[in-house]
Amino acid sequence: MTSLQTCPLSLLLVIAVHCSNSLEDNKIPSLCTGSPGIPGSPGLHGSPGQPGRDGRDGRDARPGEKGETGDRGEPGQPGVRGLAGDRGDPGEKGERGSPGECAVAPKSAFSAKLSESRTSPMAVGDAVHFDKIILNEQGDYNPETGRFTCRVPGVYYFAVHATVYRSSLQFDLVKNGHTVASYFQIFGNWSKPASLSGGTLVHSIPGDQVWVQMALGEYTGFYSSPKTDSTFTGFLVYSDWKDSAVFA
Repeated sequence: MTSLQTCPLSLLLVIAVHCSNSLEDNKIPSLCTGSPGIPGSPGLHGSPGQPGRDGRDGRDARPGEKGETGDRGEPGQPGVRGLAGDRGDPGEKGERGSPGECAVAPKSAFSAKLSESRTSPMAVGDAVHFDKIILNEQGDYNPETGRFTCRVPGVYYFAVHATVYRSSLQFDLVKNGHTVASYFQIFGNWSKPASLSGGTLVHSIPGDQVWVQMALGEYTGFYSSPKTDSTFTGFLVYSDWKDSAVFA
């Protein structure tokens, strides 16, 4: 075989080896450089990849600025009442107060009797002057006029005891000129004196006057002697003052 005949054969072997290497590289063998081909159509979307690893923690940010104060909220519902606490310790003793005024019950009482010189006949309408004082500490009875003058408002009891001798006797217990009660005792020419007693409750206010007054001209038998008396007595039963006491 001539050298000219062996050249084409060698060339074919070189091309065959070159083509086998190109196929392995997924390349189409080409002896000539061509113009770029038309772009292919987009491929299909691939399947989702696996989740990535967690990233690193970020750095702390700078504190934000203070916000504006919000509106006041509505009051909440009252809570349940708590249990009673323990009793506290006793406080310190206070200072002693100043002495107060002494309250005493109001008083008014008197008693008087006729002297022998007053037993002479008296006119109708005259006040009987029981001129001998037995008791008159408050001075509410006037022996010169025979009249009691009220100083303490309230209820009083007045009593009259008369010894009746030489004639019958009738007298009235009078308040401010009005008869409160009348008393009568007939005398029958007895050898010894008789007696007449009576009493009643009277309500009086300051300034009121109470006295014993002759009722009939022919019945004036008041009598008094060292052995027997005629008396006029009065005293306060209770006062109308609010607290039934005054400050002395």
